[in-house]
Order: sequence, then structure tokens, then C-alpha cells
Amino acid sequence: MEIYLIRHTKVNVEKGICYGQKDVDLAESYKDDLAAVKEQLKDIEFDLIVSSPLSRAKRLASDIFGEQVVEDVRLMELNFGDWEGKVWDEIKDPLFPAWMEDFVNRKCSNGESFVMLRDRVLEFWNEIKLKDCKKIAVFTHGGVIRTINAIVKDIKLEDSFNEPAVDFGEVTIISISK
Repeated sequence: MEIYLIRHTKVNVEKGICYGQKDVDLAESYKDDLAAVKEQLKDIEFDLIVSSPLSRAKRLASDIFGEQVVEDVRLMELNFGDWEGKVWDEIKDPLFPAWMEDFVNRKCSNGESFVMLRDRVLEFWNEIKLKDCKKIAVFTHGGVIRTINAIVKDIKLEDSFNEPAVDFGEVTIISISK
């Protein structure tokens, strides 16, 4: 089985803004970004196409595969709760310093910890590996892909940030033998 992890394309968000589950617009370069992702996936027959319901991932999936796309909320990015849409450097929440010290285990105000993200992604991953499919496309977000890579490579969550980040529109292929 081959699982294609596709990160959404560039977004129209100023640098330094906290966004996870906030629905944000795609960058003006979307048409070119879409064409680049399409090119990477051309001639591949997918048995299943799954996407985060957030518009930046869902639109990319739908623009390539139309009605075939199945949404799964477990593929959503980390929920930053009260911090969504705020400038990182201007977050005044008293929980923020403790979260910065241990974002893996501590949750954002009214949001998630990285462990909580991992738990829902792990549930999705374990379920998807059982599918009777040869090729699966998964349209999602950087944090989710980082988490899946940590699961596959058996890396501690706190060490996963030492791994290279996945770029916007990047396709990562993971092979699983059954």
C-alpha cells in the first residue's frame, strides 16, 4: 500500500499569525500551486481520497478529484483554541509561556496539545492501514503530516521537530507492507 500525504498549498496569511483550525484563504498563487500538485499526482489511480474538512486542504483535493473526496475531521490541523488568528508575539494568555515550554503535553487555551493531535491522527492512521487499497491520497496539514511521520518512524513527538518540515503543496509517499 502507498499512502500519499499531500499538504495544502500556500495560504494568504501574514507571517507570524497563529492559525491551525482557522479556515484561511489560499494564496494568490493557488492556480499555479494547484497545477504543480496535479502534475505530481497525474496518472496515479487512487482507491481512496481523504481530506481534512478545512477549506485549504479540501479545495485542493476537490479541485483535483471532485466528488471522490471523503472528509475526515481527524485530519484537521492542531486546534490553537483562543489563539487562532492572533499574532504569535502578541498572545497574552497566561497559559502561553507554559505551553511554549511543553507544547507536546500542554494544550492551548480552549485548544489541543500535540499529544491530543497525535491521538486522533493515530486513530486515523491505524484505521487507514487496514483498508483494502493499493493507493490512498490524504490531503491535510503540516502538523498532521509531521505527526504521521513521527508515528511511522517511531520518533518521539518532541523530537519530530528535528525532522525537516513539509512544504506547502509537497507530496510525501509512505509505503506500507501488509
